[in-house]
Order: sequence, then structure tokens, then C-alpha cells
Amino acid sequence: MSIPDTAGTVYLVGAGPGDPGLLTVKARELVECCDLLVYDALVSPAIMAMANPKAERIFVGKRGGESSAKQDDINSVLADRAREGKTIVRLKGGDPYLFGRGAEEALFLLDRGVRVEVVPGVTAGIAAPAYAGIPVTHREHASAVAFVTGHEDPDKPESALDWAALSKVGTLCFYMGVKNLGRIAGELSKHLPRTTPVALVQWGTTPKQRSVAGTLADIEQKVADAGIQAPALTVVGNVIALRERLNFFEQRPLFGKRVVVTRSRAQASDLAEHLEALGAQALRFPTIRIAPPEDTRSFSAAVGKLANFGWVVLTSVNGVDALFEELDRQNRDARAFGAAKVAAIGPATRDRLAARGIKADLVPPQYVAESIVASLKDAGVFAKKDPAPRFLLARADIARSALPEQLRELGADVTETIAYTTVLETEGQDEALAALAAGEVDAVTFTSSSTARNFAEILGKERLAKALALPRLKCLSIGPITSATMRELKLPLHGEAAEHDIPGLVALLRKTLEA
Repeated sequence: MSIPDTAGTVYLVGAGPGDPGLLTVKARELVECCDLLVYDALVSPAIMAMANPKAERIFVGKRGGESSAKQDDINSVLADRAREGKTIVRLKGGDPYLFGRGAEEALFLLDRGVRVEVVPGVTAGIAAPAYAGIPVTHREHASAVAFVTGHEDPDKPESALDWAALSKVGTLCFYMGVKNLGRIAGELSKHLPRTTPVALVQWGTTPKQRSVAGTLADIEQKVADAGIQAPALTVVGNVIALRERLNFFEQRPLFGKRVVVTRSRAQASDLAEHLEALGAQALRFPTIRIAPPEDTRSFSAAVGKLANFGWVVLTSVNGVDALFEELDRQNRDARAFGAAKVAAIGPATRDRLAARGIKADLVPPQYVAESIVASLKDAGVFAKKDPAPRFLLARADIARSALPEQLRELGADVTETIAYTTVLETEGQDEALAALAAGEVDAVTFTSSSTARNFAEILGKERLAKALALPRLKCLSIGPITSATMRELKLPLHGEAAEHDIPGLVALLRKTLEA
């Protein structure tokens, strides 16, 4: 999406209830291309990861008991930056107009001549109950639903809510009402039977979701016993009777499990999405960052002569991307391969090539150098020594030497070139580090030797030893090369994927964590 004619506009955007999959298409497009992102605490890190990397970010929420930004200050920031010609996304949890003060911000800006547009979001009042198995309406149980603030001042002598009228609505959804739960239950008990069902859903629609059900008579005690805290939504009504049958989300196979994903920031999403679809919380822990080589002349020259090689061997999606980015810089495309054949290690590399218009001629059954050499031998590539088969290996700076050495032993003419480098990532690990320190992680996945090495380096000896001492923590490897590095680093190895790819690693996680 491009927004060339809307400079100086503020978009009040609903980020939804927490699940990034519930973000609307329009909201995502705006997040991806805005100049400035002003966001609240309940906006998920996965949504923030979608943001334009060049966009400025201003956090105005409340975390860890700290004071939140004052509304007047937020209003001023929005107005001032809009006058600078910035395209601004004001990102709010849920829907901006439902207990989100979005209308107040919109009116403030309009009074000052700032253009405002609103992008509604999925509200927690519908989504959180749904993810806990509670439909807010049902023909046999409730024909109406009311969304109510539960955040009234407890020091006020009288409530501003008409409790008698509310008690006649089929389903009640109270936002921000955990602290006032006793008062809510007490007021409703004056007009409804104390056996009326009540449920609370904490962190609804996210892998951290927890729910508890009771009645007006006992819900306060049940919430205390379960340790349910804000943010949580309170639901009152007979629809809660359907919870046991409709609670799909909390029945997912990895629900409640927390898995640290050690991949580059750009590659973490595919594994994380697999895990989140199974109900796990994927804690992104980027250990490497992919960067171009310091000196690109060798790589550029090799790509310039691509058609002169008999075989081009690509061992990762990063190599595919780097090669095609170089072709683009040279104003060329897939036709540059000419008659050269292409070998790809792994289905992910094969699929990335296919997306670029190249069908891999060879994909070895195992995703290691030894297997690709064996497959080339079986294909008769080395049957004729004159002329020697010519290979181009476009790889990472830290790639193993086994592949070129074995190819040369078989008489091949091998050109090695660095397509990309792997750099230690130093940002983006805070959430995962906090969970590791608190002993709240069930598994750590390693997808390459570099992720294992950098994970150990980032944690350091003391934090690493403490994390690995936890009996629940399982360290899992994608394949034999990664496993060998883990043993070298003295990282425990609790399992290795049978198929050395992301689906294989996911299968291993299920087998390990469901046991």
C-alpha cells in the first residue's frame, strides 16, 4: 500500500485483541508504510515487527507499574508531528473507539486542522470470549450483549452504571474490571441470581491466554486462586455454559508452551507461525543478522558469469535472496542462469528458487553437504573428467568447507563466493531473556550452528548455566551439523529433527512437548 497524498494524516488504528492474525488488512498496510508509529502497551511484539523499519516509534503505554504518558502529551505529539507532514499511525489495542479514547484524540486533532481517519479493530469483548469458547450471543442463551467499562473509580460513593438495566441484557462484557471484580459481582447480585455464570479471560487470543469460570457468588475467590490479573475481560451470562464444548483455542496441542526461536529476525516468522498455530507462545530470540559481504566484488563477478557454470549450488534461502538481489543490481533476471543447472539444499531453498522462477534440478534427500555430493555422483555428474564440471557455490561466510573439498576431490572446478555474512544480533531478545531468567521456557530451538554459538555468547556463562539447569527446558536441533555444534558448546541435546527442516523441527517439538 502506498499513501502518497495523505501526508500529515493521523490514522487511529485498532490493533485488535492480541493475536496478530486478527489485525485487519488495512491496519497492516498502514503499519507497514507509516512514518511514525505511536503505540500502546497492549500492542503485540509480532504486530510491531510488521512496522516499516524506517518508521520512528513512540511508546505511550503503561508497563510494569510505571506511569503512562499523559493524554494531553499524546495529543500534542500527534498534532505536532502531523504538522511536520508525517503519516502517523496511532496504534491502539482492540478498537480505537471502544474504551480507547480514540474519539477524544480524533476531536482534538480535527479542532487543530489535522486530517484523521479511523481503522476499526477487532475488540476484545468479542474475540477474547470466542477464544475461550464463549459466544457472546446465542439463540438459546442471549439475544443481546453489552460492553461495559469495569474501571469505575472505587472511591466514588455511587456507580454511574445502571445495574438494574444491565442485569436485563443477555451477556455483559466488562473491560478492565479485574480490580473491581468484587464490586461488579456485588452490584449484579442485587438483580441477578448469585448462581449466574461468570468467566474471566486473561491475555485473550494470545498464547498466554488463561480463563477461569464460576458464578457471581464465587468468581472473586476463583480468580484469586487462579492468579488471574489484568489485562483480563469479564463475561457474565448463560452463554458461558457453552465454554467446555467450544473452547478450541485452549485445546491446541502446544497451548501454554513457551518456545524460544533462535533465528535471524527476518527468518523467525515461519517457525514462529507454525508454533503459534499449534497454540505455543513463540519467543523470538534473533541470534544472527544477515548482511552483505564487506567486499562484494567477487560475488558480483561470479553472478555476472552465471551461465558459464555447469552447476550453481545454493544452500539456503539467504543465498537465493542474495543472488537475485545481485542480479537485480545488474539489471538481469532468472534468464541469466542460461543452461546452468541448480542444486538446492532443502525444501525451503527449493521453494524460494521456485518463487523466483527457477526449478531446482537437484534436491538431496538429506540437507547436508555429504548428501548433495552423493546425489551428484548418482546423477553421473562426475562421470566425465574432461572438461571438469564447473560449480559455483554462493554461500555464507561461515559455511563449512566440506562441500567444496569433496567436490574438488571428485575433479570438479569449484568457485566459492561469499553471498552474505552472518553477524551477531544484539537486539530483540529482551522478552525471551526475561522468560529464560524466570524459568518459564519449555524449549529452545536451534536451526544452525551459528544460532547455537550466538545463543551461548549472548547469554554468557552464568545466565546460560542457570537456564540450562531447569529440568523442563528442552534444547532441540534441526539437523546433525547443528547438533554437533551444540555438543561442542556443551549445550544439552534433547532431540534432533528427523527431517532437517522447519516442519521436521515442529514435529520434533510436538513429540517432545506433548509427551
